[in-house]
Amino acid sequence: MRPELRHLRYLLAVAEHANFTRAAEELRISQPTLSQQIRQLEKSLGVQLLDRAGRTVRLTDAGQTYVGYAQRALHELAAGERAVADVQDLSRGRLRLAVTPTFTAYLTGPLVAGFHARHPGVTVDVREMTQDRIEADLLDDRLDLGIAFSAAHLPGIDATALFTETLSLVVGPHHPDTGRATPMPVSELPEHHLALLSEDFATRRHIDQHFAAHRVQPRIAVEANSVTALTEIVRRTPLATVLPDAVTRDHPHLTPIPLTPALPSRTVTLLRREGGYRSAAARAFTDQATQWIHTHGYPLV
Repeated sequence: MRPELRHLRYLLAVAEHANFTRAAEELRISQPTLSQQIRQLEKSLGVQLLDRAGRTVRLTDAGQTYVGYAQRALHELAAGERAVADVQDLSRGRLRLAVTPTFTAYLTGPLVAGFHARHPGVTVDVREMTQDRIEADLLDDRLDLGIAFSAAHLPGIDATALFTETLSLVVGPHHPDTGRATPMPVSELPEHHLALLSEDFATRRHIDQHFAAHRVQPRIAVEANSVTALTEIVRRTPLATVLPDAVTRDHPHLTPIPLTPALPSRTVTLLRREGGYRSAAARAFTDQATQWIHTHGYPLV
């Protein structure tokens, strides 16, 4: 008997959960059926793929080797299915897009809205996640495109520069420096109470590194895990924050004040899997995003 696709899916599920019961629940089959199917696969290959002796199920050396090929085979088949279903006129289709969190405040909405207006038949699945997760999901073929920052990317990730993002101090109408016409020295920041993104954000780490480099210890009054929450807090209080300048474009009640020395700019990139299948929807979104960024005057790399 030759291995079939179900055998590969069953093996990958057991390898992921390290447990037959949980794998069977995910696959919605009985545990005895799952065990039988795995033994059929092992018999057909003539090797033991799983070590069942311990409290958890582990892959044997042969299993580790075979799982790598099984994952690639299923990825290629999934790409083939999407290629067959892909309609070049974009009357239907699906785009799987992920962005790092700060982009939901100023970039995701306009790009997705413009794409939907042109191609209403294409379903857009938008997710917000960390850059590490975006790259891992691109390599595992769980995403078509990602928007993040230039960095030391994982092998197999192709990055295309889109524009340069700059950050400034951002204040609302209740802040005493709302009408300030000159940059603010970083050394003055301890005189102000700040509301900043929480430390799990890459943007916050970028800000903290700049402060540390200039030996500044800001007075942080509020931490939030949402850019939307920060903009509302700053709008209603005398607190200031540090955000990308582009966020203030859609918030007329917010005013950016450049810092000196300025925070280092960051290159925003469009990420995809190197050599992976590019659907018509992914190609169209890439072209539209590039055009929109140029049209709206974002600083180019």
